[in-house]
Amino acid sequence: MNKKQQRGHKEPHPVISAVLDYASVIIGAAIVAISFNVFLLPNEVASGGVSGISTILKGLFDWKPAFVQWAFNIPLFIAGVILLGRNFGIKTAVGTIFLPLVVYLTESWEPWTLNPLLGALFGGIMVGLGLGIVFRGKASTGGTDLAAQIITKYTGLTLGTSIALIDGFIVLAAAIVFDIEKGLYALVGLYVTTKTIDLVQVGFGRSKMVYIITNKQVEIRDAIYDEIDRGVTKLTATGGYTDSEKPIIMVVVHQTEFTRLKQLVKLIDPSAFVIVSDASEVLGEGFKRP
Repeated sequence: MNKKQQRGHKEPHPVISAVLDYASVIIGAAIVAISFNVFLLPNEVASGGVSGISTILKGLFDWKPAFVQWAFNIPLFIAGVILLGRNFGIKTAVGTIFLPLVVYLTESWEPWTLNPLLGALFGGIMVGLGLGIVFRGKASTGGTDLAAQIITKYTGLTLGTSIALIDGFIVLAAAIVFDIEKGLYALVGLYVTTKTIDLVQVGFGRSKMVYIITNKQVEIRDAIYDEIDRGVTKLTATGGYTDSEKPIIMVVVHQTEFTRLKQLVKLIDPSAFVIVSDASEVLGEGFKRP
C-alpha cells in the first residue's frame, strides 16, 4: 500500500464495525458447531474444550452435546464475570449461547466422514477456522478458555499452561473412555485447530525481516529506497572482536521482494553479512493496517 492509499484509507463507521464483529461471532460459532456434528462427534474425536467434554459425556451417558455445552458454558461465563472482575462483553455471551444452539439445530445432520483421521483433520481445520473468525470479531465462545483464565488468576500458572492442562486432561479422558487411538486422533485435531487459528489470525502473507551488516550502508540503503521502495531502520551495534561501532540496516520486505533484495546486496557488497528471519505479521505503512 502506498502513501496515497494510506491517506485515503478510512476507518469503518462504529455501527458497521460492530455489525461485522457480531457477524464474525455468529458465522464463526456456526462453523465450529457444524464441524462438531459432521466431523468430530461421529468419530468420537474429543479434541479439547467444552465440545470435547460433551463428546466424552455423549459416549458415557448419551447426553445431548448441546445441553452439556450450555451447562458448562453459561456457568463458566458467569463465574468469569464474578471471579475475574471484568466485562467479557455481549459478543462473548452471544458466542457462548449461540454455538450450542447451532449444535442442537444441526444434530440430525449426517456425518461427512466416518474415518477418524479425516474427522480429526477436517474437524480441526473447520473448528480452527470458526474460532479464528470469532477471535477476529474480538470475542470468544467461552468454555474452557474462561476456566483457564480463572485457574491462571488463582494458581499463578501461565494462561498457555492452564489451557494445555485442561485440554490435556480432556484428551486423556477421551483415551480412557474410548481408546488410545481415539485419544491420538484428538491430539491431531487439537494440533490442527491451533495451527488453523494462527493462519486465520495472521493470514497467508509472509514477510522477511532482514539485518544487513555492511561497509556500504549508504549505497545499500539508497538501493532499497529506489529499487524496492521500502524504508529502512539503522541500528547501532558494536563488533565483539573489533569493539568498534558498526551500524546495521534493518528492513522488512514481502516474500516476493526478498530475492530482489538479496541480489541488490550481493551486487553492491558481496562481503555483506546478512541475517534473515520470518515475520509472520507486519502492521504499518506498506503492509497491513493495525
